[in-house]
Amino acid sequence: MTRPPTAAQRRVMDAADPVTGRLKGTEAQLAALVKRGLAFRHPRPPHDHFLTPAGHRLREAPEPVVETPAPAEAGSGVFAARIGGEEGETGPSRIREVHSAWQGLLELRRMTSPDGDDRPCRWERAHLVQAAALALEAAGHRPAGKDGGGYRVRATPQPEAVAVREPDPEALRACAATLEKAGWQVGEHAEPRTGARYVLASPRRV
Repeated sequence: MTRPPTAAQRRVMDAADPVTGRLKGTEAQLAALVKRGLAFRHPRPPHDHFLTPAGHRLREAPEPVVETPAPAEAGSGVFAARIGGEEGETGPSRIREVHSAWQGLLELRRMTSPDGDDRPCRWERAHLVQAAALALEAAGHRPAGKDGGGYRVRATPQPEAVAVREPDPEALRACAATLEKAGWQVGEHAEPRTGARYVLASPRRV
């Protein structure tokens, strides 16, 4: 099945002439639409681009709501983000799996964002712990293991917020910087009783 057009390509299609289907956009956008079979380049000068019948149908149809299933539990044979404290493979194959999952999530953001930006998407807001853990693992942070070191991502009573704990203060600040770069709002706090530092993170909305 052909991948859906990106948000930018969809905007080009939506702006096409309602009668002729004539398109205006960058050469890269137009070429990508041609490759997807949604547009064609007229053989005669000035070689304008027009929507194909498939392009017209896609433009007239409502944009689908794209969802993905929640990550399965570890050990099920399906990719699951490491939230810290679980056992699992840490070799090259795991690195490839994490990279692939992160790239897929970024593509999901682009497909579902009306502005084509990098804000966390609906799936991430529905699976906060897994989403934050994936962002951390994809950036190379180490999830907690038997030695006690590494990050742990846990749910909190606050809506749309997770807590990230890491015994190493520098590593904790690095986790916060990673999440902020990945589109999360972060703030460092201290446990009232123990004084232990942790990061509270929530998906950025604007």
